[in-house]
Amino acid sequence: MRNRNDDFATDPGRRRVVVAGAAVLAAAALPAMPWPAAGAPASPIPHEERRMATFTTRDGTTIWYKDWGQGPVVSFSHGWPLSADAWDPQIFHLASHGFRCIAHDRRGHGRSSQPWHGNEMDTYADDLEQLFAHLGVSDVTMIGHSTGGGEVARYIGRHGTKRVKKAVLMGAVPPVMVQKPSNPGGLPLSVFDGFRQAYLADRAQFFLDVASGPFFGYNRPGAKVSEGNIRAWWNQGMQSGFKNAYDCIKAFSETDFTEDLKKFDVPTLIIHGDDDQIVPIDASARLSAKLVPGATLKIYPGGSHSLGDTSREQLNADLLAFARA
Repeated sequence: MRNRNDDFATDPGRRRVVVAGAAVLAAAALPAMPWPAAGAPASPIPHEERRMATFTTRDGTTIWYKDWGQGPVVSFSHGWPLSADAWDPQIFHLASHGFRCIAHDRRGHGRSSQPWHGNEMDTYADDLEQLFAHLGVSDVTMIGHSTGGGEVARYIGRHGTKRVKKAVLMGAVPPVMVQKPSNPGGLPLSVFDGFRQAYLADRAQFFLDVASGPFFGYNRPGAKVSEGNIRAWWNQGMQSGFKNAYDCIKAFSETDFTEDLKKFDVPTLIIHGDDDQIVPIDASARLSAKLVPGATLKIYPGGSHSLGDTSREQLNADLLAFARA
């Protein structure tokens, strides 16, 4: 009987493939070393400072978070239906410039557990407060994108600013997305009912359609489409719990943050793209800027909903400057 080892010994092509594969596996097993961003300090962040862990909330939900870098604390709250990874370019940039960056996967999203309950803004804000208490942090610059901007607003409305130094709302859903008598410029409820119908009919295709089109603005003429961004968004979305992400549609679209915004008493930067097709600027950022005392509104001309990807360099610079100010 022929021995397979004989084939390996006499076939140099197979040897090269196996050796190359072993090299890849060996490299993957080595500690990851962070690559410095353009213009970053000469010394990279030591690997031992890059922490990722979990903690358990009072209701038994496991929340996953990353904790990178050292220095003044900056927190990041992600959009629907993504995870903390959506902020990685910004987290890396700020951590590389002397900040401690904390980002969690909201309950039911990413690597956090998927409870049937608590998929609404009050609980999201309470989870974040428990994370801050778990880590013992204060003087936090809170940054939230889209649904995460609502999470930041509800956190301040519910827990105040005893731990908060500054706030950033980027492409954020406040004051309220859905149309109602007190918000005539909002989107009709039928829009979000359509989201839910498409979600239940074919969640995977719905996520692909959102990422391929309005989220990054890839449906605009002449848009430079990144297949990588589309796949990354889809992968993060598919990590979310089925019921959690479904419930979150109601949370981000129907929650009214008007009273929360009035309670802001820290420097606040509101950033929004004027071509945001997911959270139109006129019914969100422009109104929020009038409700938050002393807020600064910065508009990105032609900017999409996903400024962290499509306007990355400008956003990184603006967040760093605001955090340092």
